[in-house]
Amino acid sequence: MRRGWIWTGSIVGALVALAIVATFFIDEPLRRRVEYEMNQRLRGYSVRIGALNFHPLGFSIDFKNIVVTQDAYPDPPVARVPLLHASVQWRELVRAKLVADFLLDRPIVYFDRRHAIAEVREGIPPDKRGWQEALQAMYPLKINLFRIRDASVTYVDQPTQPPLTLKELYVRAENIRNIRSKDRVYPSPLKVSAVVFDHGKLNLDGSADFLAEPHPAVLAKVALDDITLDYFKPVLASFNIAIRRGTLSATGDFEYGPKISAVHLEHVVLRGADLDYVSTKETKATEKARVKTAAKAADASANRPDLEYRIDRLEIADGKFGWVNEGATPAYKVFITRTNLVLENLSNHFTAGTAKVNLTGRFMDTGDTSVTGAFRSELDGPDFDLNAQIVDADLRAMNDVLRAHGKFDVVSGVFSLYSEVHAKDRWIRGWVKPLFRDVQVYDKDQDRDKKFMQKVYERAVGVAAKILKNRPRKEVATVADISGPLGNPKASTLQVLGRLIENAFFRAILPGFQRDVGKNHA
Repeated sequence: MRRGWIWTGSIVGALVALAIVATFFIDEPLRRRVEYEMNQRLRGYSVRIGALNFHPLGFSIDFKNIVVTQDAYPDPPVARVPLLHASVQWRELVRAKLVADFLLDRPIVYFDRRHAIAEVREGIPPDKRGWQEALQAMYPLKINLFRIRDASVTYVDQPTQPPLTLKELYVRAENIRNIRSKDRVYPSPLKVSAVVFDHGKLNLDGSADFLAEPHPAVLAKVALDDITLDYFKPVLASFNIAIRRGTLSATGDFEYGPKISAVHLEHVVLRGADLDYVSTKETKATEKARVKTAAKAADASANRPDLEYRIDRLEIADGKFGWVNEGATPAYKVFITRTNLVLENLSNHFTAGTAKVNLTGRFMDTGDTSVTGAFRSELDGPDFDLNAQIVDADLRAMNDVLRAHGKFDVVSGVFSLYSEVHAKDRWIRGWVKPLFRDVQVYDKDQDRDKKFMQKVYERAVGVAAKILKNRPRKEVATVADISGPLGNPKASTLQVLGRLIENAFFRAILPGFQRDVGKNHA
C-alpha cells in the first residue's frame, strides 16, 4: 500500500516537474503570439512584451516589462508596465463563472504635447483605438476584475514648465462582466484615488456599466482637494490665460452614459487665484472665434434633457483677476484684487430656478467694488439682472487706460462708477454713471518731457473737466443710457456681458471728455 502511494506521488511529481519544464519552452512562443495579437488590434500604437511567464498550476500569466509606443512619436514610450498579472478570479468560481482578474503593478504613463497633437490630427476616438481588445487578447478569459496599483501619469506640455502629474494612482473596477446581477444599471463598483501635482488629492467612488453601448457608463461621486493651479500654466497659455497661483477644491458627482451627461458640483472653492486674460493683436481673431464657439456651445446646451450641469455653490476667496490689452497703445491692464465671490444655483436648465452672484473686491487695488446679480437659464435669449458699483478708485492707476482711449493721463483724481442692467426678451435696459472727483490732468513737472501738442491736449481735457464739474460736490459726472434691443438675436449671456463691459465701462470712463475736448479744439 505504501509502495502504491510512493509510485503515485512520484508520478504526480514528475508530471508537475514536466509541466514546469514545459513552460520554459511555451513562454517565448506564447509571448510572441500575444504581442502579435495585441498589435493587430491596436490603431496608432504598438506594444512590446519583455518577458512572459506562464504558471500552469494557477493558470496565471505574468507579463513583464511591457512597453507601449505611439507610432507617430515612438520616443519616448507612452507607457511602461513592469508587471501585468492575469489570472482566474477564483472567487467567482463559486458562482459557476470562469472570468479573469487583471492587475497592473506600478505602470508609468507619459504623454507630451507631440503625442496629444498626433492624437487630435489622426482623429481616432480613444474607444476606437483598440485598447480594450488588446487587453482581452492577453488572456483567454473575459476580464471581470481590473486593478491598477501605484501608477503614475505625466503630461508635459512645455519642457520649460512643470509637468502635470498624477501619482499613487489606484483603480479598482469590479464585476465588469455583470455576472452578479442582471440589472444593467451601474452594477460594477469603481474606485479611483490619486495624488495630483505632488500634494493635491483625487478620490472617485461610484459604479459603472462597462458593457453599455456604444460606450461604458459611469455614475460616481468625486472629490478634489487642494489642486495647485499654476501647473496648468502651459495649457491655459494657449487660451490667452496667464496664471500664477491658486488652488482648487471641489465635491460633487457626475453621470456619463449613452443617453445622459450630467455634472453636479455641490461645492467648489478657488483660493488665492491670480490670473490674467491677455489679449493681443496676433490672437484677436482667434479670441473672437473662441468666444463665438463658447457662445454656441452654451446656447446648444441650454435646457437639453440629455445634458445637465449644476453648481450649488462656487466660492472664490482672495483672488486677483486682470484683463491685459496688449493690442492697445500703450498696453494696459485692468484688474480687481481681494476678490471674493459666491455663485449659487447655476444650471443650464430653466427649471432649476435663478442663479445668484455676489462679488466684492478692490478695483485697481484701490476702489471698493461690489457686484450682485441674478441669472436665469436662457429660454429666449439672455435673462439677467445686474447691479455694480466701484467707489473711490485712484484714477492714476488707470493712466495707461486713459492714454490708450483718451490720449491723456492724470496726476490726481478719484473715479467711481454705478450701473444697473437688466436683460430679458432680447432687450437690454440699464444705465452707467461714472463719477470723477478732484481730477488734475496737466502737471508742469510730470509733463516736462511731453510733446507740445500733447501738453495742449491735456490742458484742454483739464478745462473740459472743470466745465463738467458738479460745483457743490466737485465731481465730473455723466449718465450713459444703455437700453435697446440686442443687436445679435442669437447672442448669449456671455457675449452680452462682454459687450457691456467693453462699451459701457471703458467708454464711460471718459464721460464726455473727448467730446468736450473736441469742442475746445474747434
